[in-house]
Amino acid sequence: MKLPKIPLAQTVIQLCKAKEVQHIVISPGSRNAPLTIGFSNDDYFTCYSIVDERCASFFALGIAQQLQEPVAIVCTSGSALLNYYPAVAEAFYSDIPLLVLSADRPKYLIGIGDGQTINQSDVFSNHILYSANLKQDIKEEKELKEELPILKNIENKLEKFLGLQQTIQQENEDVINTAINKSIVDKGPVHINIPFDEPLYDLVDDYSIHPKVILPEFPSAKTNPEILESLVNIWNLASKKMVLVGVNTPNSIEKQWLDILAEDESVVVFTETTSNIHHKDFFNSIDKIIAPIEKDQNLLKELQPDLLLTFGGMVVSKKIKAFLRNYKPKTHWHVDTKNANDTFFSLTNHLKGEPNTLFSQLLPKAESSSSNYKSYWTTIKNDRAIKHKQYVSTIEFSDFKVFDVLLETLPDNSILQLGNSSTIRYTQLFDINTTLKVYCNRGTSGIEGSTSTAVGCSFINNEQTIFITGDLSFFYDSNALWNNYIPNNFRIIVVNNGGGGIFRILPGHKNTENFDTYFETKHELNASQLCDMYNFQYFKASNEQELQNELQTFYSESKIPKLLEIFTPSRVNDEILLDYFKFIK
Repeated sequence: MKLPKIPLAQTVIQLCKAKEVQHIVISPGSRNAPLTIGFSNDDYFTCYSIVDERCASFFALGIAQQLQEPVAIVCTSGSALLNYYPAVAEAFYSDIPLLVLSADRPKYLIGIGDGQTINQSDVFSNHILYSANLKQDIKEEKELKEELPILKNIENKLEKFLGLQQTIQQENEDVINTAINKSIVDKGPVHINIPFDEPLYDLVDDYSIHPKVILPEFPSAKTNPEILESLVNIWNLASKKMVLVGVNTPNSIEKQWLDILAEDESVVVFTETTSNIHHKDFFNSIDKIIAPIEKDQNLLKELQPDLLLTFGGMVVSKKIKAFLRNYKPKTHWHVDTKNANDTFFSLTNHLKGEPNTLFSQLLPKAESSSSNYKSYWTTIKNDRAIKHKQYVSTIEFSDFKVFDVLLETLPDNSILQLGNSSTIRYTQLFDINTTLKVYCNRGTSGIEGSTSTAVGCSFINNEQTIFITGDLSFFYDSNALWNNYIPNNFRIIVVNNGGGGIFRILPGHKNTENFDTYFETKHELNASQLCDMYNFQYFKASNEQELQNELQTFYSESKIPKLLEIFTPSRVNDEILLDYFKFIK
């Protein structure tokens, strides 16, 4: 096995292997050659080559999202690193472990006008769990004469004479261990910046460096007995308890705790599409429930919770946010191992730990209280469900109708990846097949990278991945299809309404040149030529009958992946959505 000669590259590669960082997404370059050589020549690692760094980073994020373990991304020096930033921010806010390995030029070449150099140290400082800026190896004596700066030669000789290479090696090992352990324990992105000097392509047959491995330490999951007793008392005294679940990993909450919550008449559990939690007595489709009563102050006051318990990531529904900000709970607990976002400006306790751990300590001691809180909400929920069906049966072909049809026909036990903006918000209005696993990049809620994330997810899973997206998001990330890792059972559904149709429901002057150009961004693009370029089988539908016909075989086995483009009329979508909320009142 051929290995890079540079000790620093050997150190990074061996510590990744020791900590079971197996998946390595590499973007081509020269400065990262020592890392590329080391990773790609070792059979332990699964390496991927993706040219576009932004797509590469979201592809890696899709893999890490599924595995819940660090995936490495490797790039050359310069602006290549900056293309990782959207995915790094998404990983930061979505608690997804991502290991950024950036090759850099030597420190003495930074800021002097040398090519392909930027200030890479701490470049992600506002959106990273840990930044490790490694020190460059001391060059061997025979290499020093080739360097031009005389002072640089003297400096290196002095450092070599003092034996500082060993100190540098020790410091580098410590920060690399710290960085990877941080990503493993705290579930998020870390950045290791690695300076390499030339020659970059020298090889050896065996490792000359054997770094020490520091194992990650996980915090204790036990709750202080006195604190637990206080929590139990507060829980038992509250007659109106609301549990709100944001983005949540499928099958992560034990069923026994969900059943106990469902049986308590003083508890209502609100879930979102991305919560991946299901129970017949829980409340999904939050906007459908809240929207018709959002101006009824007396009713909202009656439904105001005494205790709000939240867990999971970001919450999509703007209406539940508005409700809980205007009618604040007396007590708000957020359960999370790391963060406690005060989303509703009422946070009283951050309960550090996993929800299962809290439930296992709290719920066995909980006492059922007499309350009509759940039944009150259930009455509203049932009424909205009836009116929802009535409305959908009357509307014309539109975005709303498309989502009604799509969500009824998705295959059981598949993975559903959703684009942001209108896609996730339409999906929130419908009941979801409970066998699906649902994902969406809600950390930053951006439209970039959704397709790349879905591709990464599809590659690492045996189950079929289906990606539903809007047209702008799809075309924005079309380089996501420029790789060799898309399985034949991958399916993309593009809802093409000719622009950013979601902006039409916002206040402002519509149907003007200014609005069409700068807000809705109207276009006449379609995905057919992209499908030809990237070897996707292309299908299209422009009405409900065509859509139903195409869906009969769309998910079936095929020799290449498939894309279905659904064209909807942009001028009626906003009216149908706004009329929906009026109708269900």
